[in-house]
Amino acid sequence: MKKVAVVMGSKSDMPVAQKAIDMLEKFGVDYEVRVLSAHRTPDEARELAQRKDIAVFIGIAGMAAHLAGAIAANTTSPVIGVPVNSGQIGGMDALLSTVMMPPGMPVATVGIDAGKNAGILAAQILATSDEELMKRIAMFRLEEKEKVLAQDSEVK
Repeated sequence: MKKVAVVMGSKSDMPVAQKAIDMLEKFGVDYEVRVLSAHRTPDEARELAQRKDIAVFIGIAGMAAHLAGAIAANTTSPVIGVPVNSGQIGGMDALLSTVMMPPGMPVATVGIDAGKNAGILAAQILATSDEELMKRIAMFRLEEKEKVLAQDSEVK
């Protein structure tokens, strides 16, 4: 199976990236983690985006948050953007920079600091051609349902 690249704009984004990594590990998805900058290491970011062994990219960045878009500009593989709350306006700058891509250059964007959802979405994309992975995701969904029903029972 091809892998997922979890790419951070800065090592300070690791707490958000770890949420994605945890989900990828839960589902048994192969991944690699990198720190690359859309602005300071554009050649290296482009080189990573053009690799054929990566099926899905997760770009995690705050403030100007151009990393996911820079990756998307250099690949035809799916890119998931995770805006990070690292600025003075609660991550809204990163959210808007990530979600407002030009026509023809999509980046699937999850919520601010939502690394967990990015990891799940990456696994779901891979699962479209992997029945066993789809079963693991279905089991996870069932576990999540059971947690909510247990909480419901506690408050009744």
